[in-house]
Amino acid sequence: MQEPITETILDTTPLLTQDTVVFGLLMVALGFIFYTSSKESGFWHQFYKIIPALFMAYFIPAIFTSVGLIAPDWTTVTSSGEAVEGSTSIYYVASRFLLPAALVLMTLSLDLKAVFNLGPKALIMFLTGTAGIIIGGPIAVLIIGSISPETVGGEGADAVWRGLSTLAGSWIGGGANQAAMLEIYEYNQKLYGQMVFVDIVVANIWMALILIGIGKSEKFDRWLKADTSAIESLKEKVTTFSKKVDRNPTLSDYMILGAIAFGTVSVAHFGADFLSASFEGYVNGLPKGLMKNSLTFLNSSFFWMIFIATVIGVLLSYSPLKKYEGAGASKIGSVFIYILVASIGMKMDLSLIFNNLGLIAIGAVWIAIHAGLLILVAKLIKAPYFFLAVGSQANVGGAASAPVVASAFHPSLATVGVLLAVFGYAIGTIGAVACTFLMQLASAG
Repeated sequence: MQEPITETILDTTPLLTQDTVVFGLLMVALGFIFYTSSKESGFWHQFYKIIPALFMAYFIPAIFTSVGLIAPDWTTVTSSGEAVEGSTSIYYVASRFLLPAALVLMTLSLDLKAVFNLGPKALIMFLTGTAGIIIGGPIAVLIIGSISPETVGGEGADAVWRGLSTLAGSWIGGGANQAAMLEIYEYNQKLYGQMVFVDIVVANIWMALILIGIGKSEKFDRWLKADTSAIESLKEKVTTFSKKVDRNPTLSDYMILGAIAFGTVSVAHFGADFLSASFEGYVNGLPKGLMKNSLTFLNSSFFWMIFIATVIGVLLSYSPLKKYEGAGASKIGSVFIYILVASIGMKMDLSLIFNNLGLIAIGAVWIAIHAGLLILVAKLIKAPYFFLAVGSQANVGGAASAPVVASAFHPSLATVGVLLAVFGYAIGTIGAVACTFLMQLASAG
């Protein structure tokens, strides 16, 4: 009699599982980063000339996760052999509470006219990034397929190109577009986890490289022969305004800023729940096809939350509340952004890079083509590194990381990242369908 096959379940419980403890550890890490980066001489001064503080805020939590100290989610095996799933809510809180709060605080001092004066290069670089994802997928399939045909193989619902379609949706739009591609191409959901894994590993490594590049942006701009005058003008306007209204903040100022920030979060969540539920009926009522799946982002409460928070921030920038920039609005917003970056970093387990190297290789080649095309076009049109970095993250990272990268250049620029990321939601599914069609042809070849 044949013995039944039993699946071995690994216990992946980290050393620290309590949200309060993990959050405290992340805050201590951020405090250490800012303490050392404030040094004006010595080792740390030289270190942060090479490695930006924002990258360290991402990388240190990634190390904590990689050594098993913390984890975004895990499996605990009980004494009876039962597997119990666990997770931390820190990223959820940071992205759903602190991100919209940061957006409105950073947008209070916004000069919308100056943002539009940045010109068309931001949009050109975003669309270049989209084109890089569309053509990068099939080229990566062809290259890796010529070396390892089995990596890009599979038939029916197990076909790798179907799974890669979800990456295309994620890297052009976001989570809603990724889910739409999973539905359109009906990839085997038992294998879907490996595509999510590739998404997390490759996208996060690319974000890390972009963050390192921010510390060398002036050198990149000189090499690109970029005209940064519009960006510098916007920074100067915001800085001048901040100095003009600067004051020693009182407790009342902080309480009012808290009311502005989290009052906006409340309105954004209320509106997002209402609008996503309203559009769900509309989208579900559409006949199956590209039109229906292209509009799935309208069902996303995260999309509406970001959109509403940004709109409120823009409207408040025309009100007397704009003067609260002098009480430190953008500084508090930056604190929230750094906490978000740390929570994103803890999702990255560096040790997993060596798992499923074939799919990782596809993702790496794919992103390399995306990056190469961005650099080429930036060189041709003399676009600043800012547009390259934000245009890329508005595609690959979406609304959670595009404003993070933009605000690293200056808090006033966070809105540029949000606007491009929102545009990415709108074109994500259409672009991903085009990419998947090409990947299907490449796989067949």
